[in-house]
Amino acid sequence: MTRGVEMAFAQQRITAFLRAHWLSLVTFFLLALMATGVFAHGVAEDDKLFIEQASGMQLIPFMYLGAKHMVTGYDHLLFLFGVVFFLYRMREVGIYVTLFAVGHSATLLYGVLSGTHVNPYIVDAIIGLSVVYKALDNMGAFKRVLGFQPNTKAAVLIFGFFHGFGLATKLQEFTLSQEGLVPNILAFNVGVELGQLLALAAILIAMGFWRRSGAFWRQAYATNAVLMAAGFILMGHQLTSYFTL
Repeated sequence: MTRGVEMAFAQQRITAFLRAHWLSLVTFFLLALMATGVFAHGVAEDDKLFIEQASGMQLIPFMYLGAKHMVTGYDHLLFLFGVVFFLYRMREVGIYVTLFAVGHSATLLYGVLSGTHVNPYIVDAIIGLSVVYKALDNMGAFKRVLGFQPNTKAAVLIFGFFHGFGLATKLQEFTLSQEGLVPNILAFNVGVELGQLLALAAILIAMGFWRRSGAFWRQAYATNAVLMAAGFILMGHQLTSYFTL
């Protein structure tokens, strides 16, 4: 009984701490994620070596690499977090995530298989802009300022195209073997979708607990303000790199 009471008090203290410092924790998490991502985002050295030496069909490894890239892609995850922030029904989640998947799958496959090159810094800056857009959308800024609500489904699809080109630019950094190229890129894309589903599941579980806390509506606006700031930081980093490198 005493042990149970002690555990209950410990849980109450943890809950009180999280409620008092939630904004600082969210801000720290996002900034730490991006700070490490500036150097780690992309493809790890071992993965680079494998991609450049791979020849023939390597479906499972490329599927793994696609999933890993999506799960560790902080810019994609921030946008996905913003997209599902106010979505409560699984049908709505499915529609928006499908639009995003269709968008980034199309341009990922097209970019790599057609050899179409785009500037990676500009594309990544637009991906940062997508995070800013979704945060502003969640905050109701467009309706207040513009007087109307832009089509959110169209926006998610369009930004999905740019996210796909962002994925394509990472693969275009390497000399890919033409032997087995098409099935390997298709496997990479399947892996991206699997990684997106894993990330989405984790986000929805966390959001489910948060929404039941009673503090969600008090914290939602400030959280999206932090999300918007993160998007601006991403944009600033990429634009700085574009003009200085």
